[in-house]
Amino acid sequence: MTISRLAEIPGIGVDRMGNAADAAGDGRMLRLENLDTDIPPPREAIAATLAAVTRDDANSYLPFLGIAPLRRAAAARLTATTGVSYDWESQCVVSAGGLSGILNVLLAILEPGDEVVITDPAYAGLLNRIRLAGGVPKLVPLRVVDGGWRLDLDRLREAESDRTRAVLTMSPSMPSGVVHTADEWRAIADLVDRTGAWVVHDAAMERILYTDRPVLHPASLDGLAERTVTVGSVSKEYRMIGWRVGWIVGPKAVMNDVGLVSLSNVVCQVGIAMPGAAAALTAADDGVAAATAEWRRRRDVILAEMADLPVVRPDGGWSLLIDTAALGMAPADASARLFEKGRIAATPMTGWGADGHAGRYLRFVFANEPVDRLTGIRERVRAAWGL
Repeated sequence: MTISRLAEIPGIGVDRMGNAADAAGDGRMLRLENLDTDIPPPREAIAATLAAVTRDDANSYLPFLGIAPLRRAAAARLTATTGVSYDWESQCVVSAGGLSGILNVLLAILEPGDEVVITDPAYAGLLNRIRLAGGVPKLVPLRVVDGGWRLDLDRLREAESDRTRAVLTMSPSMPSGVVHTADEWRAIADLVDRTGAWVVHDAAMERILYTDRPVLHPASLDGLAERTVTVGSVSKEYRMIGWRVGWIVGPKAVMNDVGLVSLSNVVCQVGIAMPGAAAALTAADDGVAAATAEWRRRRDVILAEMADLPVVRPDGGWSLLIDTAALGMAPADASARLFEKGRIAATPMTGWGADGHAGRYLRFVFANEPVDRLTGIRERVRAAWGL
């Protein structure tokens, strides 16, 4: 049984690979299929969460839009990043994780049939939420240039229409790890100016950068602050996946509607998790820089060992893609062979964009395996693929 709103929403494949790896029970298996990490959260976040479990005020539906310390901290973080002043009471809503926040924003701004511009590849969960909200994804391909990803600016201009309602951005993006350049952000800003669209910016990984350049946030660009809604979370940068806490910060013109959707969707956030999230955002050392340095070392091991294969360099984030179609293998077949013969769990990018583009790739998540276990991955790949 599939109703119409689910007709074009496939699964994301990660659960199937994860379940198979769990069932195998093989400690040698490299777990590259899911966006997890073994690097712990900030100590302050853990302590605040443990304390919250014993507090009556944390065991409550209220306040519906999130606790004040977390809303203050999220608004302050975005102000520090963008230079734009945000009022925590009228411009910040706490969500039950980042993706819940994305869905709430899309439900607040889209009419059925509205188009949302997004890169290809893109996280299948984002594409699925566009469709659930009644929107139509307009895919703009990422191209491989000098071994890394670049946004196709010609195709970006072609993607706009009189139905363009939003541009859903993420930098670094899942699963590609693309980090948008100043020129790419200017092209996005020009599209927004021409169409009056919203920018819905998924900032979950914005500081996980391997470019040695500062964060470029769309709200910091001339004219974009009043068109940009930012969704952040503690899941990636702060290594707090299980807390399921995010935040939405944006212009006053849209935030009341976002709050209404949030209240109608999950009612409230995880009460015992919000104090820990607030503590992470206000910690003297949140550990993001040290964690990013370690994730970069892990990325570099894979890039060095697999330099003779069509692996695309990610400039940020937790994952990289390999073009298995260029090697004569469908990603699903390449994944199965890696699992059986190489003891590597990796997810095909089926449904993570257009079949002829994103569908060429297999994803390796490097955030959850230490360097000593990743070392030798090329031999595992050779054993599985005969290359």
